[in-house]
Parts: sequence; structure tokens; C-alpha cells
Amino acid sequence: MSQPWQPETPHDEAVLAVLLSLRAFGDAMDRMHGGMKSDMDMNATDLAALRMLVMREQRGQTVSPHDLADHLRISSASTTKLLDRLSASGHLERSPHPHDRRARVVSLTQESRHQFHRHFGRRLRSMRETAGRYDDDELRVIARFLDDIAGAIDPR
Repeated sequence: MSQPWQPETPHDEAVLAVLLSLRAFGDAMDRMHGGMKSDMDMNATDLAALRMLVMREQRGQTVSPHDLADHLRISSASTTKLLDRLSASGHLERSPHPHDRRARVVSLTQESRHQFHRHFGRRLRSMRETAGRYDDDELRVIARFLDDIAGAIDPR
């Protein structure tokens, strides 16, 4: 078994402080998502699917069942079950693709959007206020750092 990494320089200490902050951030996100899973009575995969739909919707992107399966790394059969479950519970709807009549897209229902806003609205306002305390250059560095960290964790 390898020994835990021990910082040896001031830069190493700064790196460790950032990694510890990332761990605390991850824990806070887990607690927030855990609360939402309970509030919405769904499992982690269901919630991950809804989060993905929210993010893609905010970017103006459509989501196919295949996109969802790829994002969640689940089989087609599991995706079908997930879509059936979330459709039956009123969280999402399937509709024809706007440009390909053979394909389907998946989107949030208005009620699901409302639940997300109700659950995340206060937290999102607080996060925007926190981010607003940084100048544009700092925010660009933070965004680049977080994107790089996401790539290091999940190098698709």
C-alpha cells in the first residue's frame, strides 16, 4: 500500500489546501443532492438524469435517450426503465425530435422544473452572490480550474 502524499513545499501545501476544499465542496454537494433525493423521492441515478436535463436545457441543447445513457453510463435497457419511471412520476416527458422524426428527445416537465427551482433556488442565489465577489479574471481562472479538475476526475 502506498503512503499518503505529504506536502513538502509551500506550493504543495497550497495544492493540498485546494484539494481539501474540493473534498468539502463535494461533501456539500452530496448533502444537497441527498436532501433533494429524499424530497423528490428518487434514487441517485434519477436525480443525476434530472440534473443533466437541467444543465442541457440551460444551454439550449436537446437530450436524446442515448445522450442520457451515455452521460449516466447505463445500458439501453436501464435507460428505458429510468425514462419510464421518471415519465410515470411526472418528472420528464418524451417528444419527437425537432429535426429528426425518427428520434425522440427527453425534457423536464414544468412541475419538475418548479421542484428544482424550489429546492435549488436559494442555494443558487447564494452561490451567485459568492461568485459575484470575485472579479472577471478570477472567475475565468476558477472556471478553468474546475473544468480541468472535472476532466481529471472524469476524462471522457
